[in-house]
Amino acid sequence: MSFNDLGLSPELLRALKPKTYPAPTPVQQEFIPAALTGQDIWVTAPTGSGKTVAYALPLIEKLTRSGLSQSTQEGRNQRALQSLVLVPTRELAIQVGQTFMSLSAHLGKLCKVTVVFGGVSINPQMMGLRGGTDILIATPGRLLDLLDHNALKLSQVQTLVLDEADKLLELGFQDELGQILAKLPHKRQNLFLSATRPNSIESLAQSLLHNPLEIHIESTTLQPAVIAQRAIYTDTPQRTQLLKHLIKTDHLKQLLVFVATQHSSEIVAAKLRVAGIAAEPFHGQLSQGKRQQVLADFKAHRVKVVLATDLAARGLDIEKLPAVVNYDLPRSAVDYTHRIGRTGRAGEAGLAISFVCPETLHHWNLIEKRHNVKLALETIQGFEATQAVPEQGSANGGIKGKRPSKKDKLRQMAASAKPS
Repeated sequence: MSFNDLGLSPELLRALKPKTYPAPTPVQQEFIPAALTGQDIWVTAPTGSGKTVAYALPLIEKLTRSGLSQSTQEGRNQRALQSLVLVPTRELAIQVGQTFMSLSAHLGKLCKVTVVFGGVSINPQMMGLRGGTDILIATPGRLLDLLDHNALKLSQVQTLVLDEADKLLELGFQDELGQILAKLPHKRQNLFLSATRPNSIESLAQSLLHNPLEIHIESTTLQPAVIAQRAIYTDTPQRTQLLKHLIKTDHLKQLLVFVATQHSSEIVAAKLRVAGIAAEPFHGQLSQGKRQQVLADFKAHRVKVVLATDLAARGLDIEKLPAVVNYDLPRSAVDYTHRIGRTGRAGEAGLAISFVCPETLHHWNLIEKRHNVKLALETIQGFEATQAVPEQGSANGGIKGKRPSKKDKLRQMAASAKPS
């Protein structure tokens, strides 16, 4: 199937450069025709499956068909917001905005796309919204700020997109979403996209969607042989030295390394810089300007290694990123998919390395089980693990929902207190 078969106009098809978009992905094949009819859609598909382009194309197509973007010339003041896209992070907002602007560039001033997010001054964003906008990509908090300043209205929104809906709830945006939904027209199209389908989003989806088309794409069907996965067994204190060793001996030219905390991000980056490796931390406490600078330097290869918390697991799109490393294993098995999905994109070869330590071995086994993979645990000379494997359940962390609850702990204490 080609994009020509999906009901898009010739003008929009010309914006799809064959090198970038050779053919529609499975998500796009199902999503685009249904979205053009106005149907509600619920998509569950992993990172890298083409979800952003899947909803961007119908929104731009419907805007140009309606002619509402071609207001009168005094008319930019009459430009009404047609489509609202809500995303969980600043980085994803920027990435989605770039996709929309690239696909709508041929329309010039006939299609106005605006991106807003927190962490920066609100005044330039308010100025950018003067005269209205056709498509708005926003994080929930900043959108509410703009509504409080009367910088825009949601009364004519025809399509609402919740991108990474699972992440929106995970990051605690339930209250903000409720406030925004209350300001939207009751009659509208709802496009609901997530990488996972936890129980927490079921009630939100049920309340939003009306007879939706449900599209579910398994991660195992996407690029099955593109990402090479390795697991290296070592002691926890040796991980930084092992990371330095791999960077130098495996000639890793660009590397995204996932750590568990902001503190680890700072500390490991500093140790790599001492070793002469250009490295920078990337986490939520950095200013927006600093985060954008780190990403720009990383993409331009001025920075070799970025040490990131899971903030970077979604929303970052580093073209041709050759490798990622799980310095700390993800707490959730689902996040393993998001992390390694940063590499091996668009048909490029990728490498994902996970450091497995004695105290995280049980957790690693659970991740393997969840993803139906089994990797041989490698050992690197000079970095072999010497610590004992703790008893199962004694380590902190673990997959969400698998840690002992308070009731479990009380039962365990009661049982241990009984005389033998």
